[in-house]
Amino acid sequence: MSAQRRWRNAGVAAIFLAPSLVTLLAFWIGPMIGTVWVSFQDWNLIGVPSFVGLDNYAELAKDADFHAALLHTLLYLAGYLPLVLILGLAVALLLNAKLPAMTLYRAMFFLPVVSSWVAISLLWKWLLNPAGGLVDKALGLVGIDGPGWWTDPTWAMPSVVLASVWKDVGFVAVILLAGLQAIPKDLLEAADLDGASAWRRLRSITLPLLSPSLFFVTVISLINGFQVFDQVWVMTGGGPGGASSVVVEQIVRYAFSYGRVGYASAMSIVLFAIILVVTVAQLRLQRRWVQYD
Repeated sequence: MSAQRRWRNAGVAAIFLAPSLVTLLAFWIGPMIGTVWVSFQDWNLIGVPSFVGLDNYAELAKDADFHAALLHTLLYLAGYLPLVLILGLAVALLLNAKLPAMTLYRAMFFLPVVSSWVAISLLWKWLLNPAGGLVDKALGLVGIDGPGWWTDPTWAMPSVVLASVWKDVGFVAVILLAGLQAIPKDLLEAADLDGASAWRRLRSITLPLLSPSLFFVTVISLINGFQVFDQVWVMTGGGPGGASSVVVEQIVRYAFSYGRVGYASAMSIVLFAIILVVTVAQLRLQRRWVQYD
């Protein structure tokens, strides 16, 4: 192919890619570069930014509130990730079965996914209300006194985890359901004819062949989990007593309540670096358990 033809093809490709590239530059790459620049400034969104170098990062390294918020975010992930993956797999296996009205069941499980986080958070705040919420009433029927849920420092984060899992399990189930339906049926039928139990088929055939889908939802769920915000802001506001404060909630609070945009930007960069490291580590570790053949 001649150089002139290659340049012409590149120009045609650039024309078709331009709308997406402009959008990517304007709404993703541009703001990211701007956030890095602002993280070296002392700025309140109104006055003139003042360059402070690495002072925001140095303060962040000694900020006990930020360390606590990061710990709460990790605790949230420790409760959220296993639950959403296990329940998502269970729902996917159920939806993959040949049962009547299966389309209705799939729509029911996916409905929370397309619902607003604010609506879901308000719903669960009402359900878990210690002063007459439906969950405590149901527990009272079997003689159990419900905890304070989102009003109790010990139960505030578990309350957020419950709401998050309920909303996201449908998304995980749909992705895993697609992976289940791609597994060749003859492998499962051959294992069944050989006398393999349901558990053995799941462990030896289904899970290995489903590992690419499991890897995808694990990465996506981890990234989303590190950025948990809406449900915390609506249900607990980071309380009580900062018991459910998370990193993104701190970023929003410092940027828009305290007017410390540079400091909030530094938090954003640190969070981005953590997510990047965790994602790269997952990409490296996938070779040990993900099977693409």
